[in-house]
Amino acid sequence: MTTRYMERLAKIEEVLLIANKKIDINDLRAGCSYGVPESLRPLAWRLLLQYLPLERHKWQSFLANQRMNYDQMIEQVIVEPGTASMEQSKSHDNDHPLSDNPTSDWSAFFQDNKVLSQIDKDVRRLYPEIQFFQLLSKFPHPHGMKYPLSRRVINHQELDTQEFGANRDGIVGCVKTNLAKSNQDENQAPDSEFHWHYVQGMNELVAPIYYVFANDADEEWAAYAEADTFFCFQQLMSEVKDNFIKTLDDSICGIESSMSAFHNMISTFDPELHKHLTLTLEIKPQFYAFRWLSLLLSQEFPLPDVITLWDALFSDPQRFALLPYVCLAMMELQREPLLKGDFPFCVRLLQNYPDSDVARIVAFAQDIRDGKAPKPTVKEVSKGSKIARHARQLSDTLRNLSIIKK
Repeated sequence: MTTRYMERLAKIEEVLLIANKKIDINDLRAGCSYGVPESLRPLAWRLLLQYLPLERHKWQSFLANQRMNYDQMIEQVIVEPGTASMEQSKSHDNDHPLSDNPTSDWSAFFQDNKVLSQIDKDVRRLYPEIQFFQLLSKFPHPHGMKYPLSRRVINHQELDTQEFGANRDGIVGCVKTNLAKSNQDENQAPDSEFHWHYVQGMNELVAPIYYVFANDADEEWAAYAEADTFFCFQQLMSEVKDNFIKTLDDSICGIESSMSAFHNMISTFDPELHKHLTLTLEIKPQFYAFRWLSLLLSQEFPLPDVITLWDALFSDPQRFALLPYVCLAMMELQREPLLKGDFPFCVRLLQNYPDSDVARIVAFAQDIRDGKAPKPTVKEVSKGSKIARHARQLSDTLRNLSIIKK
């Protein structure tokens, strides 16, 4: 380990574990912007995502209250109607599975099954190469165990979920509860113009957070990974949900605007690359940048690299303003292959980004943002070089013609 790394590690430890009673968020962001040690990451992310209060003395009561709130929400959203607490059951004596009352809990329960099934299928595809997502959770949610997700019914067919308690179920619960909570809040605010639903890809934003929290070496914290992930995911979605609301696509805060701004950034920093991709090859940002920007690059790298990348994104004082610079850095580090490539090659490269040093990408992105990275120079082709190139092309053509005549 380098001296610089050890100094940065010591600084993060001081901010999180030793220093003042109130966390200095600016010092924490500065220390975490190039990566967070694994042992400190669960706590650092809770703070960087603005879930935990900065005052240490508030943590115990705050966490106890939030985790109790999550238990109550899980019981309302995930657990079968009629199996909730006795007080709730008494207030719904006339509610039953065959009720045609539009406000029936059972009616909402059956409608939710379709969404729950889609979330379950998407979560199954998460990181199949990582054993963690296939294993049973050490700390399955107690309320969820009363009525496992595998017993939820769709068109009289059970969900194809394996035994309840797998780490996947914690992710399903976080996504579903977040949707229910957000839509409940919007229903309480009738003036709200936009209503959002589950969109494929949201599961990609939950998985890294849950993975980090559930693998905390401190089991007292790991036991509440699902609850804490829910609230951190809720905070994250409050910042990126515009990417998932179709009615906002063409607005100034929608994904189309983000992709347009990103392409303008490429044009400003590297006109030659921009011209080659957009004018010569006619590659649209929707072909690759849509996924990059909306899912915070979670599908472009292996999970350990995504986590390192998110250290930098979560540490950014202007949340996710660093993201387009990271995307630009990715393209610049593959500049030569992209400039030489044709349409199929370039699209394939951008949709399946090569294995790379994520720390190098982040450092380069920060240099571009801070104006420290020089813009690439356009190589001028001399007149003699052009003539030689055309001569070679003509020679090749004549040789091919002579072969054909023979």
